[in-house]
Amino acid sequence: MPPENLSPPPEDVTPYVPVGVRIAAAYSWRLLVIAGALGVVIWLIGEFSVLATTLAIGLLLSALMIPPVNLLTHKARLPRGVATAITVVAGLAVLGGLMTFVIIQFSDGLPALQQQLSRSLDEARRWLVEGPLHLRSTDISKFIDQMFTLIEENQASITTSALTTATAVGEFLTGFLLTVFILIFFLVHGEHIWAFVLRAVPKPARQLVDNAGQEGFASLISYVRATMIVAVVDGVAVGIGLWILGVPLVVPLATLVFIGAFIPIIGAVVAGGVAVLIALVSVGWIKALVLLAIVTAVMQLEGHVLQPILLGRAVKLHPLAVILAITGGLIVSGIAGALLAVPLLAVLNAGAKSMIKDQRESGNSPDSPEPAEA
Repeated sequence: MPPENLSPPPEDVTPYVPVGVRIAAAYSWRLLVIAGALGVVIWLIGEFSVLATTLAIGLLLSALMIPPVNLLTHKARLPRGVATAITVVAGLAVLGGLMTFVIIQFSDGLPALQQQLSRSLDEARRWLVEGPLHLRSTDISKFIDQMFTLIEENQASITTSALTTATAVGEFLTGFLLTVFILIFFLVHGEHIWAFVLRAVPKPARQLVDNAGQEGFASLISYVRATMIVAVVDGVAVGIGLWILGVPLVVPLATLVFIGAFIPIIGAVVAGGVAVLIALVSVGWIKALVLLAIVTAVMQLEGHVLQPILLGRAVKLHPLAVILAITGGLIVSGIAGALLAVPLLAVLNAGAKSMIKDQRESGNSPDSPEPAEA
């Protein structure tokens, strides 16, 4: 039998739990809820990747095109729909003309590159035979035959990949049309759409969320504008270097660098690496090293001069955050995810800063001093 002098346990044990444990538990369950919500959002994005990607690209393009639309609306006194139509048609015309020019330049320069590649392969074979390795011609021929045999054995998978590519082209065209459709409505009725979204927010927090959304979209406009300028500078600078060194496919390679610059840090490096490899094959290793130095100098100019000046403090992101965001975007949605991850991070960063600032100004911040009665 239990001793009679023992008192029953208290109904509320909270006072007996250390304060540090209670604070850690409060943080833990809140972090678990946030992680669960983020997991659901990421899962939904993966399930509806085409829709999510088109919405994100449409928002990105609207941030790029809304300044000229506002200019035509307020300065030229044009109706909103007419200003949107002029801006979208002009943008599509520029994009179509650029793609056509790049394809023509690529088709014109490809035969010369193929001839140079054939000469480089012959020189490499001669070096393998006559150089320090002293390989026999029969060994090299045997290796080439093995490569052709491997290609023939994997012909089925190559055919499947081609069919997959054809399917991807169809999905791209569908996504492109949907993106244009979304873009038009964002430009024409963007304010009404945002007002409709705000209705889902509780009324006491509606103004706070509205300010955060406005700040986030303003930072997105700044980010897109600055990234466009940086991409143009990268493409032009590397293109001039390619032209001076006599590397073939100058325009397609410069365009590739321009497109790659929209993925910070990684995109421009990969595109510049492709240009250096083509220079190595076509004009030799000395000029390839010179081009590598040019690409490195352009990357340094971008990272230490252009981005800090153009982006400023509003969308300033740490390089580690940029790398993690790009990696997460690649995992979730491939190249499109890597392209959209950093703008999304910039919007969230600006929105969070705006909410923290508004809370501090309103006196609801946890950092603000408590009343004396408390």
